[in-house]
Amino acid sequence: MFSSLKVRNYRLFFLGQVVSNIGTWMQRIAQDWLVLSLTGSATAVGVTTALQFLPMLLFGLYGGVLVDRLSKRRALLFTQSAMGITGLALAVLTLTGHVQVWHVYLAAFAAGLATVVDNPARQSFVSEMVGPDQLQNAVSLNSANFQSARLIGPAVAGVMITGVGTGWAFLANGLSFVAPLVGLLMMRARELHVVERAPRGKGQLREGLRYVAGRPELIWTIVLVGFVSTFGFNFPVYLSAFADDVFHAGAGSYSLFNTVMAVGSLAGALLAARRGTAKMRVLVVGAVAFGTLEIVAAIAPSLWLFALLMAPIGMFGMTVNVTANTSVQMGTDPAMRGRVMALYMMVFMGGSPIGAPIAGWITDAYGVRAGLAVGGAIAAVAAVTIGLVLARVGNLRLSVGWNRGHPHVRFVPRETRERLAAAA
Repeated sequence: MFSSLKVRNYRLFFLGQVVSNIGTWMQRIAQDWLVLSLTGSATAVGVTTALQFLPMLLFGLYGGVLVDRLSKRRALLFTQSAMGITGLALAVLTLTGHVQVWHVYLAAFAAGLATVVDNPARQSFVSEMVGPDQLQNAVSLNSANFQSARLIGPAVAGVMITGVGTGWAFLANGLSFVAPLVGLLMMRARELHVVERAPRGKGQLREGLRYVAGRPELIWTIVLVGFVSTFGFNFPVYLSAFADDVFHAGAGSYSLFNTVMAVGSLAGALLAARRGTAKMRVLVVGAVAFGTLEIVAAIAPSLWLFALLMAPIGMFGMTVNVTANTSVQMGTDPAMRGRVMALYMMVFMGGSPIGAPIAGWITDAYGVRAGLAVGGAIAAVAAVTIGLVLARVGNLRLSVGWNRGHPHVRFVPRETRERLAAAA
């Protein structure tokens, strides 16, 4: 389960990210709370979130082009420093009492600009640290790292905001970037897996898009992730509405739903690390299970049943994320990996600004149960459809049977059936 941590460079990277991810979750909580206290407006909080994701939507593909041209380690030194400085600037403004809401907007947009390069660089740098044999394990542990921070960071932020104020939470986040920077500086360059950089030239963005379009296993995986993230991952909309409007239980239940989901996501990431392979059937089955469980949760009659369903939903959602991420990386030429991962992250992260308003409209018009059920149904139908498309492209057929008393479902080559018919 933890085999990739034997690689010294990755171990340094992982430990740095443990500290930084906790700081990042602290800043998210502190940032939203600060905007709400400055304006009293939930819309202003939404604007802050939108500004943080907007650069990835606008410039994400160009970030991938840059990553393919640059040393990923040096690019990460720059982007991690930039995000640390952003946190420190907000800390100074808040602690001195000069902060205004436009300062927070600017900081959110600046952090978003840094992620345009940071996200594809971090994703593709993993393969340079561990190589192809440990890639699935390392990607899974990265996800487990992030989910662990999701459990710790908000709790620490809540204590710090209540005890000493939001400014100190920003300061803690700014200082947390020292850990990944030290880890990057301590790495042994000679132990990295050498990847040839793309030369500077015209048309590299179009070249990357053509590359993905010509690879069915890449384009359909990214399309599936787009459907799942856009329509299935709108939990800030759904969970708050279930807590308030359906179960009338308040903020405590909202926190419970998020915590249980984070635990399920962590379990899903660790199981993916143990599995060690990224198979397409795991991706499709995981997405079908994720969407189906959302439909079941939508009709859950009690708060506790709904809360319990959040664990497997988180687990299968993380299975989809890790499996898709790994299969895209392993199926991509190293010289193209930055551009391909930029497209992947743009689709994955960019789904929220599109899907959240749609989910909100369905919830307002027909109720949150309908909203969650529709999101789950779209994710499940997309998974089944794309699974059949990939099977057709790969000349496969669906085989259903029993193996030692257990149901057995898999795709097998069509030639097998034809050979059996000829033999008969």
